[in-house]
Amino acid sequence: MTSTAATDLHVRVKTRRNEAVDICSFELVHPDGGTLPAFTAGAHIDVHLPDGLTRQYSLCNDPAETHRYRIAVLREAASRGGSRAMHETVQEGQLLHIGAPKNHFPLAPDAHRSLLLAGGIGVTPILAMVRRLASCGAAFDMHYGVRSRERAAFVDEIAQQPFADRVTLHLDNGPEHQKLELARLLAAPTPGTHLYVCGPKGFMDAVLAQARAAGWPEAQLHWEFFAAEVQKSAGDASFSVKLARSGRVIAVAPAQTVVEALAAAGVTVETSCEQGVCGTCLTRVLEGVPDHRDAYLMPAEQQANDQFLPCCSRSHSPVLVLDL
Repeated sequence: MTSTAATDLHVRVKTRRNEAVDICSFELVHPDGGTLPAFTAGAHIDVHLPDGLTRQYSLCNDPAETHRYRIAVLREAASRGGSRAMHETVQEGQLLHIGAPKNHFPLAPDAHRSLLLAGGIGVTPILAMVRRLASCGAAFDMHYGVRSRERAAFVDEIAQQPFADRVTLHLDNGPEHQKLELARLLAAPTPGTHLYVCGPKGFMDAVLAQARAAGWPEAQLHWEFFAAEVQKSAGDASFSVKLARSGRVIAVAPAQTVVEALAAAGVTVETSCEQGVCGTCLTRVLEGVPDHRDAYLMPAEQQANDQFLPCCSRSHSPVLVLDL
């Protein structure tokens, strides 16, 4: 297998299929027909596109499969280039450069029951999760909310699975009786029941807000954002970052991100989403108090203030000392 880094590989696009309006799936296989690195439910891969962009896409097939990876991509109206490139330029037979699977959204090993909520394209990691839970005989229920039946990817496929009776489809344009009622669904948190949510930010914010209002413990809440707006404020001030290993001090202007300031000084930090959702640029903080603006770290992780995402987060302190 051709590699460009220890964790990178090339795959061939075996099949490309339209799954729903603006959603296309891609089946990726080893160029020589061999096995691919194993992955766990909730994992994603970085896809390095020919134009230099890198985007993360969740694996939606059964984690027991070692002969393929399957991803699905929503063509975003406000695409920053990634989804447009996948839809317009990636064809069957083409080789793609990808990273090995990584998982920032794993299933909790101690869960007695799992409640999984997918909104739109957020069905991709959730589908891998329910495949895994079903194969283990675990207790779970999945709810899948979409704007319309035409925009619901994989529904026919799900209907043919042994776990189909544990999946409920909710259509925004459907009858009232079948619409997703978060207050009812999340009203009674119980010990051992874990909640997983993935989808558009508005959907996820609503689910997590309702769960917290109903008293769900943070340890039982699990989520993964696909995208987020980088928060900017008119009150953003300049600050400095100190690189612990060299002692260099680099100023960060009000309109700059830490990543941009470091790059201008010749210091490269690996990034991918640049929106604070993927965790690629996660950096240790040795001194100072970060101003967390990401959608990746859990609240308790943010409160610890010992790491932050320099692609989007800033500083409450005049100086942040970084483990760089």
